[in-house]
Amino acid sequence: MSQPIPCTASITVNGDEVPLDGIAAHTTTLDWLRGRGLTGAKEGCAEGECGACSVLVARPGTDPESGAATEWTAVNACLVPVAALDGQEVVTSEGLGTSSELHPVQRELAVRGGSQCGYCTPGFVCSLAAEFYRPTRTGDGACDHEHGPNGVDLHALSGNLCRCTGYRPIRDAAFALASPEPGDAFAARQAEAPPAPRPTRIAVGGAEFVRPETLAEALDLLVERPEAQVVAGSTDWGVEVNIRGVRAPLVVAVDRLPELRGLTLAEDHVEIGAALTLTEIERRLDGRIPLLAEVFPQFASRLIRNSATIGGNIGTGSPIGDTPPALLALDADVVLASPRGERVVALADYFTGYRQSVRADDELIRAVRLPLPLAPVTGFHKIAKRRFDDISSVAVGYALDVTGGTVVRARIGLGGVAATPLRAVATEDALVGRPWTEDTVRRAAAVLAGEGTPMDDHRASAAYRSAMLGQSLLRLFHDHADREEVPA
Repeated sequence: MSQPIPCTASITVNGDEVPLDGIAAHTTTLDWLRGRGLTGAKEGCAEGECGACSVLVARPGTDPESGAATEWTAVNACLVPVAALDGQEVVTSEGLGTSSELHPVQRELAVRGGSQCGYCTPGFVCSLAAEFYRPTRTGDGACDHEHGPNGVDLHALSGNLCRCTGYRPIRDAAFALASPEPGDAFAARQAEAPPAPRPTRIAVGGAEFVRPETLAEALDLLVERPEAQVVAGSTDWGVEVNIRGVRAPLVVAVDRLPELRGLTLAEDHVEIGAALTLTEIERRLDGRIPLLAEVFPQFASRLIRNSATIGGNIGTGSPIGDTPPALLALDADVVLASPRGERVVALADYFTGYRQSVRADDELIRAVRLPLPLAPVTGFHKIAKRRFDDISSVAVGYALDVTGGTVVRARIGLGGVAATPLRAVATEDALVGRPWTEDTVRRAAAVLAGEGTPMDDHRASAAYRSAMLGQSLLRLFHDHADREEVPA
């Protein structure tokens, strides 16, 4: 067994190092901050949908060309266990500015009437500050309803809800921001590396939070304590803790393990580390996998994507996760690590039942592997009540090879229509070997409408889900009908 992990823990908050003495393993960052008098961050929903609890964390830069070693990353403090930030650097709305010396984001929100009643404003401030300091933000003067002439992307605020419905002045404030001025301390801080992750052990009241230093140590813990709850971004587990009051005797954090944070671009495959956040993956891939590039903007909100990991989205086994349908279409493999070594399992064979999988208690998802070359005809369709920041009623991922007007290969992944994500095998068979024409697609669409075992719930009826499946394939066809390799 590895050496004992030191029991001391602390966080640097607004420039001051604060010890985590006597903190229970399941204490959220939000509760801890508010307990210390930093009450700017609020609890609105306790499940990562409203953004009232947003704070900034110093994280590694995602774009080497930008020259920024650190990025100020906005996260939901209500979901992150405070123990997960041991050794890290956090800034709250109080640390950005004061009533006598406002931060530029605070000033613009104030003068343009964007503060409204003020309850959610500190969360908006932190999310917008992360966008203000985004190293790749450049303004070229172009502007639309989602992007400002200063390069601000309003999707940075997609996880923040204003309860007074006053979004126009918030948008105006965002679009009025200039670049950080010379001498801006937070901008200057980005030239230095963020604090390195450090091993952590907190044990209070019969519950433990452990951050192992290596993958081997994490796997040893799972052998000794198979009941351990593994967490990464905690965007799923945090909801269980807050809403359902679930408490695990041992929580093992794997989000900063270096063995789970690689991204490899090889000739015949792309391998994505399970502990990379969706934001990190999105920026590092930079559109190289078009199907995933379609998924990212529709996955929850930027606040959630800043913490949620691709391994976690698979590991929870949810039938309505957004990445599995796309990954199934991409023929993804899951790399599982254990003390016995590694094994590779096709994602199509990974799920065995509702939130169940072939992963053994002593295994961790180390990476997701995508074969190359990629199919040229791809699409991701998410049917939900809201355009963004919502859970899908149905999600469909497509990856088709069409050569000489004939479908030579098809992979279709489905979510929200069965107890697990699944491949639409019957529909794939109805397409392969047939001409890529509207007649073929309509016949295949009728097959797709019968795939899975959709159910009635508060998000959609079974009949609606089935109808959306069929319409989805027709939409894919018409979206690609004007391309040379896919003649109508």
